Amino acid sequence: MFGWKKKQAVPVVVEIPSPVPGTLVALEQVPDEAFAAKMMGEGIAIQPAEGKVIAPFDGKVVHLMEKSKHAIMLEHASGVQILIHVGMNTVSLKGEGFTAHVKTGDVITRGQLLLEFDIALIEQAGYPVITPVIVPNGQECVKQVEVAASQSDPAQAVITIQC
Repeated sequence: MFGWKKKQAVPVVVEIPSPVPGTLVALEQVPDEAFAAKMMGEGIAIQPAEGKVIAPFDGKVVHLMEKSKHAIMLEHASGVQILIHVGMNTVSLKGEGFTAHVKTGDVITRGQLLLEFDIALIEQAGYPVITPVIVPNGQECVKQVEVAASQSDPAQAVITIQC
């Protein structure tokens, strides 16, 4: 009647560089059905070259698996969350070979060291060290998730999320 229009939300694009130095691997190649079938969400996997998890953006630690330290959930300022899961079945190591440099609730800055893990120890224990980086299902603001096929520049986005 008065020509007022409902204010359109401005689309937000969140670009996530690799939080783990290494080689990108399609999620379908992960030797765990829950990740490979994308039951938990869309994403990418990384074959680590180094045993480090680096904050890919400014945000906060929503959840760190305190006892096992094998998985961490991060939240971007936009509200988008990602899960970084180091290795397959590494929860069985009960934290052995893992060092957390943050805890649940911590504010993080891009480039900050979050976790360290011993690749050799994980492999010697018989576990794959491949590390999925997932945009968990069920996030209201997530409209689309795109993953990179390869990465030559460490600053390049491996996951792009449109909200």
